[in-house]
Amino acid sequence: MIRAPFLPMRLFVALDFPNAVRDAIRQLIAQLKNESRNARWVRPEGMHITLKFLGETDARKVDAVRRALAAVHSAQPVDMKFHGLGFFPNERRPRVLWAGVEASPNLAELAADVERSLAPLGFAPESREFVPHLTLARFESPRGNELLVRKTGEPASMDFGSARESEFHLFQSILKPSGAEYSRLETFAFVKGAA
Repeated sequence: MIRAPFLPMRLFVALDFPNAVRDAIRQLIAQLKNESRNARWVRPEGMHITLKFLGETDARKVDAVRRALAAVHSAQPVDMKFHGLGFFPNERRPRVLWAGVEASPNLAELAADVERSLAPLGFAPESREFVPHLTLARFESPRGNELLVRKTGEPASMDFGSARESEFHLFQSILKPSGAEYSRLETFAFVKGAA
């Protein structure tokens, strides 16, 4: 009998946030969409706060990933405020347009705990510092974005809303020609007693 190979799954761990925040971001994107020829805009329904990108993962590891994530806990929910805009690496050479996330200190601690819980399973630690943000657009080239950069300077203090989260999720990302589609595989309540 020939066994079918185990196909890898593209996985990540993330926090979700309320639809009211998504709606505010959707309105902003609608205002900015025509200001750059080479921006690839992210669909608001696919946005999330990534705690850990696992990448291509052997499907046989998924149960171990679930057990590791179920052991992650925090004493308090994570509080987040979504406001402001910026560029990675900077506005002179923009590659990514982002919305800022100001969070309670336990968000960084939660990301570190997720990281530590998955390290024994062979997931390499992140080399970059954890910076919570929402990616709004990616740019093919840093050129031709001058008008967009000027426009985003105007609503720099724009407020998109807030959230209090007590659970995170394991997502699968399926790459399609129309863009990535995300399916939630499992939800983990990280605050004891949180429903």
